[in-house]
Amino acid sequence: MNDFNFFAAMLVGMAGGIHCVGMCGGIVGAFSYAVPKEKSLLPYTLAYNFGRIISYSIAGAITGWAGQIFSRQVDQGLIVLQFVSSLFLLILGLYIAGWWFGLRKIEQFGTLLWQHLQPLSKRFIPFKSPLHALPYGMIWGWLPCGLVYSMLTWSLAGGSAQNGALIMAGFGLGTLPIMLLMAAGFDGIKQGLQQPVVQKMMGLLLVFFALFQLYQVIERSIH
Repeated sequence: MNDFNFFAAMLVGMAGGIHCVGMCGGIVGAFSYAVPKEKSLLPYTLAYNFGRIISYSIAGAITGWAGQIFSRQVDQGLIVLQFVSSLFLLILGLYIAGWWFGLRKIEQFGTLLWQHLQPLSKRFIPFKSPLHALPYGMIWGWLPCGLVYSMLTWSLAGGSAQNGALIMAGFGLGTLPIMLLMAAGFDGIKQGLQQPVVQKMMGLLLVFFALFQLYQVIERSIH
């Protein structure tokens, strides 16, 4: 996998931070109550997010491996997967901009798995140490999320388990700044990102990037 995909995934994660504010804002707020009052919040927050990124990377490795098998079995299979991933990125941009919310229906597919995983997270709270926040974050990394699912289609087109894992790791790192700021209580950042004009700008950037990806895929399929 080239460096462009890794850093592009990070940028998508940063742009998608708007979705994280709405989706995970309440989770981050509740998370602070599980940390001992006399302890610093930062080590627990880092451990939680590290666990979350681990789960993203595992999911990326699985989808990347599945995509590799598909591309070997189907003629121009990798081109097909790249087209699908670009299409999902386009849908994500429309979703973040508030122009189309079809991605919410896709989130429902992960609900069944989440119903079994979510109760397990209660075993680790309240946190006795930052190590307890690590598996807690790994569980919450499987929270049904259209943003994550869109990125998983990108890792599906990564060509291998390693590339899929790296794409999702880059994405997870991109979401890290906004998650840390929310945990630190920077409500001004949260309110700013939820402004309609900011959402539309971020969504539009993702739409342009998706269209650029689609153009590249179509060009490769022709040649």
